[in-house]
Amino acid sequence: MDQCELPNGIVIDDYYVQEYADWVNAIVITKDNQIILVEQYRYAGEGIFLEIPAGKIEANETFEEGILREIKEETGFTSLKKPIKLGEFMVNPATQNNKVITYLIVDASKKFEQELDNTEEINVHMFDFEKLGDLIQTGQVKTQLFTVTAYLMAKDYLYNKSKRLGS
Repeated sequence: MDQCELPNGIVIDDYYVQEYADWVNAIVITKDNQIILVEQYRYAGEGIFLEIPAGKIEANETFEEGILREIKEETGFTSLKKPIKLGEFMVNPATQNNKVITYLIVDASKKFEQELDNTEEINVHMFDFEKLGDLIQTGQVKTQLFTVTAYLMAKDYLYNKSKRLGS
C-alpha cells in the first residue's frame, strides 16, 4: 500500500498499486493476409476469448526477443521480417505500474510446433485480416481491448504505408 499525493495536494493514505511485469503483444499476419489469433480460456472473463499472441518479458530479454519467443511458443509461427513496433503504452496507469509494447509481424509462416506451459491450452485460429474488424463488431469473434487496439493500429500502419508507396 502506498501513500499517494495528487497534483492538487490531496493525500490518499491507502493507495494500492498493482506491480506487474511488462509484456508484449503482436498482430501477426501471414503471407496470404491471414491474422493469427489464439483461443484461450480466461477465468476472470468467464469464457473463451480469441486474442493476439502476448506474454510477459523474461529476465534479460528485450521486448523484441520476447514477442518473437511468445509467437513461436503460442503459435509455432515466425517471420524473417523484423518486428515493427506500433507503440508502447501503460496498461492501466491508475492502478498498475507496467506497460505493453505492441508489434506488427508480417509475412509469418508456421515453422514450429507450439511450446506451451502446463497452464496453457491454446488453439490457433486464422482469419482474413481485412474482415476481422467486422467479425469483432458483430460478436462473431469474442476478444479483449488490447486485441482491438492493436488491430486498429496495424490497419492504420498498413494503410498509411500503402499510401506512402502509392498503392
